[in-house]
Amino acid sequence: MDPTATTRHGAGTLVIGAGQAGLQLATSLRELGYTAPITVVGGEEHTPYQRPPLSKVFLSGQATTEDLLLRDPGFYVDNGITVVSSEWIESVSLDDPADGRGEAVTRTGRVFSFEQVAFTVGGTPRRMQVPGADLAGIQYLRTIGDASALRGELDVAAHVAVVGGGFVGLEIAASATAKGKNVTVLEAQDRLMARVVAPAMSRFYADAHTRRGTSIVLNAAVSGFRGEDGRVSGVELADGRIAPADVVVVGIGLIPHTELAVPLGIATERGIEVDAHGQTRIPGVVAAGDCAISEHPVHGTIRLESVPNAIAQAKAAAAALLQREPGALAVPWFWSDQADLKLQMAGLSMGYDEVVLRGEPDGEEFSALYYRDGQLVSVESVNAPRDYMTVRRILEKGGNVPLGAAGDLSVPLKDYLVR
Repeated sequence: MDPTATTRHGAGTLVIGAGQAGLQLATSLRELGYTAPITVVGGEEHTPYQRPPLSKVFLSGQATTEDLLLRDPGFYVDNGITVVSSEWIESVSLDDPADGRGEAVTRTGRVFSFEQVAFTVGGTPRRMQVPGADLAGIQYLRTIGDASALRGELDVAAHVAVVGGGFVGLEIAASATAKGKNVTVLEAQDRLMARVVAPAMSRFYADAHTRRGTSIVLNAAVSGFRGEDGRVSGVELADGRIAPADVVVVGIGLIPHTELAVPLGIATERGIEVDAHGQTRIPGVVAAGDCAISEHPVHGTIRLESVPNAIAQAKAAAAALLQREPGALAVPWFWSDQADLKLQMAGLSMGYDEVVLRGEPDGEEFSALYYRDGQLVSVESVNAPRDYMTVRRILEKGGNVPLGAAGDLSVPLKDYLVR
């Protein structure tokens, strides 16, 4: 085929981005009775798959590519959903700036016409901008390809440095330590997971990873990478220290893909702007998942990176496209598996003014309940699923757990469920 030629593909709904949010949006449209064509276009060679296991069971060799696929091929046939893989959309234009009809063009010249369009384009890992950042052996994790390359690197590495002490970095560190590698986590801030958990939880995880054999270095600003024969050999810190490394994994955040949406006037570099139900300011144009940013009544402008949020937002966006009544807003929830420590979170702790621990961190089974002006706003539970599920239900029902009772193990949390 002539790469400059164009081929038109039918209208209906175009979903740009073949991840969890994109598949959920397409599926929800069908569940809501939508019968027009649905086309999901993604740049990767794989059909939609799960990303969270990449830094966990896939990296440790306990899962295959096939295990990660969200649906088998028959599902797409049965539901009339066309998935186009290995095609990157390069531009999107609208017939009318106030209407969702238009067309998208890929790098290879394919043209997809649409009556309405959904952006579920996710993001890309934030890259290091320091000397030596282009050396071989410096890895980022976002795709199956990334994870496969990293798994091969870890098999032969002796010293592993992880830049970034957030969820992904700590999950990778735990997997590498379990493989018997010498692992060092380099976190630029003064505690782990500082953006999302309280200091007590940060201290617990630093101690827990240290007990399991991972070295944790805080206040570790990376100034560059050292190399030998074109391959990384160490990480240079601003204070002059050197962390030896055969492999470096960088996990310092995600940059949302907004380049397709910015020309339409619905995005900034912070994300694609949507309301609480995934609708942009243009009728027939929605966004969901890691790329979407919205206004929260308490926290202001936020962008949430999680599978549960992607699913909930995609369901809401599908309803918005069909002009259906939106459902109740879901309570955000998250999880992180680090070695044998399962962290489960519900609600948003941003802006909390008090935190109460329930249980003993030393026993590696406890919860942290967050409050703002005496009102419960979120929970984090480590190996305490009953606490987590109960508090999550309380949050969903708009209830509360009195501050004085939150840390009292003799008082069952279920006593505060709104009937």
